[in-house]
Amino acid sequence: MTSEPENFDDPSAKETEEKPKGDRIAKLMARAGLCSRRDAERWIAEHRVQVDGVVIDTPATIIHDPSRVKVDGKALPAYVEPKLWLYHKPAGLVTTHKDEDGRPTVFDHLPESLGRVVSVGRLDMNSEGLLLLTNDGGLSRELELPQAAWVRTYRVRVFGFVTQEKLDTIKDGCTVEGIHYGPVDAKIEKKTGRNAWLIVSITEGKNREIRQVMRYLELHVNRLVRTAFGPFRLGDLKREEVMEIPRRQLIEQLGGKYARVAEDSGIDINKSQKGWAKAKAKPNAKPKKPRNSRKPKPVPKPRKKR
Repeated sequence: MTSEPENFDDPSAKETEEKPKGDRIAKLMARAGLCSRRDAERWIAEHRVQVDGVVIDTPATIIHDPSRVKVDGKALPAYVEPKLWLYHKPAGLVTTHKDEDGRPTVFDHLPESLGRVVSVGRLDMNSEGLLLLTNDGGLSRELELPQAAWVRTYRVRVFGFVTQEKLDTIKDGCTVEGIHYGPVDAKIEKKTGRNAWLIVSITEGKNREIRQVMRYLELHVNRLVRTAFGPFRLGDLKREEVMEIPRRQLIEQLGGKYARVAEDSGIDINKSQKGWAKAKAKPNAKPKKPRNSRKPKPVPKPRKKR
């Protein structure tokens, strides 16, 4: 028998052979729900992460065994099933785990029973309404990706001279102080004198996007409430209330996004469940009600310290 000669001229074959097994450490930290990938990179730069007892300085480190990793001297949390919660954020809280100026944060006000969670995107301090929370950094990243093109919808109260014709000038986007913002769909909900409530929908979600775009129209935003993020709705959720999305609804709404994250986390999901074959969630689709008519129970609020 003669063996076929190895193909040394195929660069893709060589890359495949040389590709190390495992995942980047920043990805593992995010998947464990410890932080976002961006925060993981910062923590590594701050020398808070060790592998086999040795402090590392690059987020590109490849790890195949998460048990080798410690953050602040503690082992990475075990992988858990990816979960998603709806949270009604009140104004006055910043969406960060630790604020350098000592301002109150969203995560300080969450029930301890949730454990470690990260947000899907952010709402600035003066904004309120729907904020998605998850225990899986990979799921957070999947939902934040621009390719998802999920529509974020807001009720916006503005002061100034406003007409529908004026709002239509930003339907194809605009540029403010050198930053380009994509299409903005804005409709007048009601108007009283120079005060008006608008319904505004965007897909990019850049930092302070709506406030900047309204300023471009010479309108002052004095209240901003997010009412929807993709297929998820704020509904009648009360301020500071948290509600978990049932697994069946996650599968129906997220399709392949949930599948990829669950499989990455080593979670065995029953793919035969109804709705699993829906590979793409519709950005503006209304969430389907679970088969049982009972509404998911809100997570209890944390007790206030005396």
